[in-house]
Amino acid sequence: MPKETRLPNRNRVKRAAAAAALFLMMASAAAAEEPIKIGLGMSLTGPLAANGKMSLVAMQVWESDINAQGGLLGRPVKLVYYDDQSKPAEVPAIYSKLLDVDKVDLIVSGYATPIIAAALPIAMQHDMVLMGLFGLANNAKLKYDKYFGVAPIGEDPVNVLAKPFFDVADTLNPKPSTIAVITPDIQFGHAALEGVRNAAKARNMKVVYDRTFPPGMTDFSTVVREVQAANPDLVFVATQPGQSINVARAIAEVGLNAQMIGGGMTGLQTTDSETILGPQINGLVNFAYWLPAAKLQSPGAMDFLSKYQARAKAEGVDPIGYYVAPWAYADLQMLASAVEETKSLEGDKLAAYLHENSLSTIIGEVKYGPGGEWANPRQFLIQFQNIKTKEPSEFTGTDHLVVVGPPELKSGDLISPFDKAAH
Repeated sequence: MPKETRLPNRNRVKRAAAAAALFLMMASAAAAEEPIKIGLGMSLTGPLAANGKMSLVAMQVWESDINAQGGLLGRPVKLVYYDDQSKPAEVPAIYSKLLDVDKVDLIVSGYATPIIAAALPIAMQHDMVLMGLFGLANNAKLKYDKYFGVAPIGEDPVNVLAKPFFDVADTLNPKPSTIAVITPDIQFGHAALEGVRNAAKARNMKVVYDRTFPPGMTDFSTVVREVQAANPDLVFVATQPGQSINVARAIAEVGLNAQMIGGGMTGLQTTDSETILGPQINGLVNFAYWLPAAKLQSPGAMDFLSKYQARAKAEGVDPIGYYVAPWAYADLQMLASAVEETKSLEGDKLAAYLHENSLSTIIGEVKYGPGGEWANPRQFLIQFQNIKTKEPSEFTGTDHLVVVGPPELKSGDLISPFDKAAH
């Protein structure tokens, strides 16, 4: 009977070790190819859709850019998103699905204060970083240490929204002594109203109208007539996108006049809203965060804008993109910086990095304060002037979107009173 041939013990060990090494290499390669998934809800339908679609296209430009550069941590990046229909009530279920079913690695918010407010508790439950795109005072009460606002409103957001408006109003002659406020009965509106009251009190200015309206209101003629009856020197309007259009129409139709009108009208920064209103938008002042002015350009900004505009045109989205698009891109730039520098996807490590470091983005250097908002706010006030048509070309550049404050960014002078600029 032939003897059984046995491998020397050390040869068997070598082969086993080689097999184990090969298995680990294959597992490592598979893990490297598995994408890092970033989840979000975004308003692709409903009243917030104009800004939501703009934001998503900007984020998709970033997704293409980062993957062309090799991804994050050597892995491709994939955005996973669902339409929140502009309804805060839809948001918790979306983020629960993203985290519990889709198993995303990171999350960012959709657009606007009420949408962020609905996502923030879910982020807190999962102990995850949440980048909040264009929210007002979302973290003022919760003080969640992993929330980071993507808007240049600073650590005192309640008072910052109205600051550019009041700073310009301080230069008026005669000096205004009364103010009315038009704003909805939601968190955003209450924060705006508190800021206006604080600013008015500091100037011994009387608030003559501050009744909030139901968020579902569409006909504002009665509200505007009530404001007209109060005869204020200033009218501060803080509204959400669909509301802003309807309030602007009511102001034009009723013939409301004051030294200044506007200030906090979200949505009027989008081409959709601007071209709907056309000449009806003349005279209104409004906050702005970015325009393609020389003093506001940072490395990569115009390159991004070129990519965005090409993609937006093909997809039928806001063709100009000045308002939220650069910020949506910067949102992911900042999160990506934290991932790359920490070599981690863990919330604690990412949050510590975001708190401790200055972040380079296409909208400039960003440094966060302890509350998760910008350490140094950066807003300015524009006035719509000499709009003749509803063509998008009327709203490019700064010829008709005139920067009226602060002084270091001014591109032209305020036209006051309102009716002088409205015609």
